[in-house]
Amino acid sequence: MTKHFEPTFESLREYSAPQWFRDAKFGIWSHWGPQSVPMFGDWYARNMYIEGTPQYEYHLRHFGHPSKFGYKDICTLWKAEHFDPDALMEKYWQAGARYFMTMGTHHDHFFNYDSAMNRMNSVNVGPHRDIAAEWKAAAKKYGLPFGISEHLGASFSWWRVNKGCDKYGPYAGVPYDGNDPEWQDFYHANREHGTEDPEDYMPWYTSNKAYREYWLKCIFEMIDRFQPELLYTDGALPFGGHWMGEQTEMPDPADYESGLKAVARLYNTSIDQYGENRAVYLQKDRRPEIYSVGVLDIEKSQLPGVMSEPWHTDTCIGNWFYDVHSPYKHPEQIIEMLVDIISKNGVMLLNILQRPDGTIDEEAEYILSKLGEWFGVCSEAVYRTRPWRVFGEGETRVRIEGFREEKTDWTRDDVRFVQKDGAVYAFLMGASGGEIMALRSFGEQEIRSVELLGFGPVPFRKELGVLLVSLPEKLPAFCANALRIVV
Repeated sequence: MTKHFEPTFESLREYSAPQWFRDAKFGIWSHWGPQSVPMFGDWYARNMYIEGTPQYEYHLRHFGHPSKFGYKDICTLWKAEHFDPDALMEKYWQAGARYFMTMGTHHDHFFNYDSAMNRMNSVNVGPHRDIAAEWKAAAKKYGLPFGISEHLGASFSWWRVNKGCDKYGPYAGVPYDGNDPEWQDFYHANREHGTEDPEDYMPWYTSNKAYREYWLKCIFEMIDRFQPELLYTDGALPFGGHWMGEQTEMPDPADYESGLKAVARLYNTSIDQYGENRAVYLQKDRRPEIYSVGVLDIEKSQLPGVMSEPWHTDTCIGNWFYDVHSPYKHPEQIIEMLVDIISKNGVMLLNILQRPDGTIDEEAEYILSKLGEWFGVCSEAVYRTRPWRVFGEGETRVRIEGFREEKTDWTRDDVRFVQKDGAVYAFLMGASGGEIMALRSFGEQEIRSVELLGFGPVPFRKELGVLLVSLPEKLPAFCANALRIVV
């Protein structure tokens, strides 16, 4: 049996990502909870308490003033009455997902499972169902590694705004319901730890000892209850501070004590179950001395080149929570993002939005069907692959700017490479049928065969070190067609 990890950087830096994670490449996430009820996007539980924001204005006019109808009351409206995890998991499997993650709790401090730590959970309130347990059972039917996300580390600081009040208007000075002593266990006893200014908070950090202890007990409960193959922290390793890159100095090592204990518990639980560690811990601090205890996650963004160790990105088809105002990405963009990511040793997690009743809409259904269509042609070039000696050809690069994801304008010269079992797979990012592709990265290597996935062998020749491949008039996949090149 693999030796256990200690809750120290020195021990946890011996971590190596398991085989399943390196092979899976593509997963689906259910980023879902009570904040889907208003169908007004991400951070509703925070912004409904910030006077003047669109979500505050919507809440005021649709539900009532936050002093009378607060977030605790939104939670009671989440019913998940048409939630069918088995039917959804079948769609996700057919769409190409090879791991699955559910939300355990967002910054809103509502737990999507039966918790002994928090009365505000999906069994006691709202759906009266153990959402996470049902997702895990559905994932198990398809042999999908199961993950759970925790966004709790930021909650204590993030949610100070529920202690505020309006600055103007008919409710000026009337305290929001977060001030009610009967609900301090849910809204947090955080008034004394900052002002009510929505900009005056340290995201993903608190020095409050009691809250750090509470966070660790909650994460231990998640790990012990679900034994996940993947645990995602939305932010840096708690409680080490901000994760967006502004922080240059290492914080006090004691700030990481809770986070290190949680990661060690995750890995050791897996070792006890399997005799080896099959678990993955994801966090967003880009400093190698921090992320080396697990896998680096980059939210809604990318890396410019190949990373020696596997990394992860999480993104969504639209907003993070269901949002009637937000357009969806087209399937072509999602697939092209995936291809570019795996060429650089990355793995991609895609949030499929759910309505408050648990269903997905027709546009999400369409996206899933198109993903399944593409994987039906090109899956061989995705699963179990590894980066090649170069990640691609062509001058086009994805835009790398925090939280901005735009459709890349690929050209016929743009190619992305991966390799597996003696073959190199070349994804043609902008090619059209009937063209002759010129691939320059093979140099003097002898080419034994070239096959277009979904079509069959295609004519090729070498001229002055350039591999020339003739494409058929009609390409089998609607985007990012793949050549299998045996050298």
